[in-house]
Amino acid sequence: MDSLAARGTAFTRAYTPSPICVSARASLACGDYVHNLGYWDSATPYDGARRSWMHVLRDGGLDVASIGKLHFRSGQDDNGFTEEILPMHVVGGIGWAIGLLRKDPQIFEGGRELAAGVGSGPTRYTDYDRDIAAAAEEWIAARAAQDTPWSAFVSFVSPHFPLMAPDAFYELYDPAQLEWPIGYDEALGLQHPEIEALATFYDYGPHFDAETVRRAKAAYFGLVSYVDACVGRVLDALEKSGQAEDTIVIFTSDHGEMLGDMGLWTKMVMYEQSAGIPMIVAGPGVPAGRRVETPVSLLDIAPTALDATGLTDAAFTAGCVGGSLLEIAVAENDPDRTAFSEYHDGGSTTGSFMVRWGQWKYIHYAGLAPQLFDLESDPLELKDLAAAASGDPAVAVALSEGRRRLSAICDPDAVNRRCFEDQARRIAELGGEEACRKAYLFNHTPTPSEQAALAMTQTR
Repeated sequence: MDSLAARGTAFTRAYTPSPICVSARASLACGDYVHNLGYWDSATPYDGARRSWMHVLRDGGLDVASIGKLHFRSGQDDNGFTEEILPMHVVGGIGWAIGLLRKDPQIFEGGRELAAGVGSGPTRYTDYDRDIAAAAEEWIAARAAQDTPWSAFVSFVSPHFPLMAPDAFYELYDPAQLEWPIGYDEALGLQHPEIEALATFYDYGPHFDAETVRRAKAAYFGLVSYVDACVGRVLDALEKSGQAEDTIVIFTSDHGEMLGDMGLWTKMVMYEQSAGIPMIVAGPGVPAGRRVETPVSLLDIAPTALDATGLTDAAFTAGCVGGSLLEIAVAENDPDRTAFSEYHDGGSTTGSFMVRWGQWKYIHYAGLAPQLFDLESDPLELKDLAAAASGDPAVAVALSEGRRRLSAICDPDAVNRRCFEDQARRIAELGGEEACRKAYLFNHTPTPSEQAALAMTQTR
């Protein structure tokens, strides 16, 4: 990843359109906000109904492959690919239905298991990532002998719970030497009632002690290094195939990881650790070694895909809300550009909406008090200026500007109502609340081989 950044451009203010896998990936595919698409949560996955950049590229004559995790509804849908290799879709074409039960959320009983499974050793996820890297190497090598232009969406699962890293990668980090999570002991992140609700539902924190916290951090960093090695394999294959100089490479993620900061684990919140993501672009025409402060997001991937391939599709582009990263990479920094994220999934009692611009981050919770952070003076987000009631005129102006920028994107109250209505219909489709609680329980999506074995067991 360091070498990729050295020969390309790193975007230092990149965000996910939703800090949860399924919704973020739907937005990445379609280039539009979650609230416009209606893929609200982990039980409402992308189903190919809305045209994606993959459809545009495939219809434009490209060989478009997916290799690895997708988290769409099913490979039986037309997701826009010419082929899906080792695809991971949501369980049973349904996903994680417990996240729909937001009006009566109960404690998610996966916390104990996730906290217990931290440390050193292989997992089905790391085995799966190894297979994805091997498949990508083989697929890229085969393209060298063909004239058809191509696009590959190579998606690894790691770093992700379970926080278990292969031994060689875990041993790169000494748990005792790692920094203690930010605000962990003071639980500073729990000062807002919606953050408290999420922390109560995702019952991770109480199951960690000092030892497991440090082991979890070492394992997470080990998994990052493991993914780095997998990415290196893919880039080496591209280089050996002789196609590197003609290929635009984008490295990014669907969300971040709190990793104990603010007493929180996994994602779902709008703090930088969760909503912030890496974004590196390299290839022909992209400045080498540049760091760009213009806010960007996964919403910019779709326009970038069309820009990189020279394809046009007026109807599709009209539905995209982002811009091309290739253009942003060569333009002057524009820190005033707005980045946006939203969350409507498990554990949330109401919709949360974030806008980031300049030094400010404004977080709106429908029906609840907002949050405001000055990321210039408070990059760790330890002081909620909206709650401080400081009387500072700059804070009042920032709050007003945050509300203005959000209202230019959507009416959060109307979006929140529509989301709950859609989720109520989805609950009914799945057989009611009790069915959602009992039938779709899992801590993390099984790998394709695990899902196949489960399907065979159910058939028998």
